[in-house]
Amino acid sequence: MSNASLKLHNAMWPGLVGKGDDEGQEPPISLDRMLDLSAGADVDGQKFDGIDYFLFLPHTNPEASDDELKAIADSITGRGFAIGSLVAPVWPGTVGDSAMGTEEQRGKFLDAVKMACRIAKVFNEHGARNYGVIRIDSAEFGVEKWREDKSSNTGIIVETFKEAARIAADHGERLAAEGEICWAGMHSWKDMLDLLEGVGMPDTLGFQADLAHTYLYTLGYNAPEHALLQEGYSEEEFYAAYEQMTDKLRPWTIDFHVAQNDGQVHGAGDHDKTGKHCPADDSNGKLDITRCSQYWLKDFESRGIKHICWDGCMFPNSTLENPDTWNVILKAMLDVRDS
Repeated sequence: MSNASLKLHNAMWPGLVGKGDDEGQEPPISLDRMLDLSAGADVDGQKFDGIDYFLFLPHTNPEASDDELKAIADSITGRGFAIGSLVAPVWPGTVGDSAMGTEEQRGKFLDAVKMACRIAKVFNEHGARNYGVIRIDSAEFGVEKWREDKSSNTGIIVETFKEAARIAADHGERLAAEGEICWAGMHSWKDMLDLLEGVGMPDTLGFQADLAHTYLYTLGYNAPEHALLQEGYSEEEFYAAYEQMTDKLRPWTIDFHVAQNDGQVHGAGDHDKTGKHCPADDSNGKLDITRCSQYWLKDFESRGIKHICWDGCMFPNSTLENPDTWNVILKAMLDVRDS
């Protein structure tokens, strides 16, 4: 099946994640600046089709009025972009809180999903958004607390996600749970699969696969018992393991991030010890981006995927501000689409 129908999106949250005012942090990059950098990318006359973004300050106030949201949408579409997938502000310190926390914390998590669905509706009705999902995670950073009672804690996340999925369904939206080694209950391919199957609502809640994060799934970084590869693996061993993982998670995958990873973990600010995103052409990158993407994109149309998005969190601002960065990324995206 051809990938030619896929729209190519750039993520706006690299201007936010890991940025801040704390010692050692760089300042956030505004939504307008991230949009301009994305709009400036050009590879032989081809451009990004749209953007995905995080619904929180300083890019967006999740409590903004309808008119304020329409103005943001106009700013995005005015640059020739469609709006795709939206990241709900489920993390503690934004609107939400832990999906495996107390009743109060879980209530905040669900409030964040409701806010994201409301914003999505405004964008949809304004004609700025016609595809994409709402992205969530467990918002429980680290796996230590989860390990105290794995079964019970996964069960709590399952129930929270079920309620979140019902909220999304009522708004005509789908939720994608991002697999990442730092999120409890979602920190290995097997635990992620158990969570998805526990929720059991594939029409409404699926998986968001990121090439960088899922590479660390194969290594079992936060779950050695689920490692599919050992240090010093061969290319043949890698693709056998990769196929094993993707065959399990691909049926659930409804959102996809193109990315590169060098096999290390990285973090900045509150977002620590997660998969390290690298520039698309990083000499230390472990992934053949085009080949690996094909494992996730088999039969993508049957799962409602209409676009793919680049994700490159926690790059230095100097990298993000360099126009060449986005041209290289766009070229990698085009290679995936045209393969």
